[in-house]
Amino acid sequence: MSQNIYATCINIKSKGVLLLGDSGSGKSDLALRLITLFSAKLISDDRTEISKKRTKIIASAPKTIKGLLEVRGVGIVKFKHQKETKVDLIIKLTDEKIERIPQKEEYDLEGIKIPMFYLNPFEVSAPSKVLAMLSLL
Repeated sequence: MSQNIYATCINIKSKGVLLLGDSGSGKSDLALRLITLFSAKLISDDRTEISKKRTKIIASAPKTIKGLLEVRGVGIVKFKHQKETKVDLIIKLTDEKIERIPQKEEYDLEGIKIPMFYLNPFEVSAPSKVLAMLSLL
């Protein structure tokens, strides 16, 4: 059984990263920077299908938006994409103050706990911080 959630998902360095945030929070913008700077692969933009397969959460794009990324101020752009990915990391996007050294947190998705961090996606260092988060997995 799958569930459609409000999220953007990319795969970078063979790890799936689910970006959670409200409309306009920077999900697509951060995904675009990860794709162009670090060769991340787009899984899905804005809406993501998630399904539980044994002890893993798998993310994929709804058929109608496969390979499409909304680039604010430009339009809908087609990108090379990957069909699906295991979700290894969840990042909640926020513009609130983030702890300098945060406590480890996990996000429960379909009964599976996945490491989670908070991130301001509009910081210049945000794409590099995603790589730093992945290095801690």
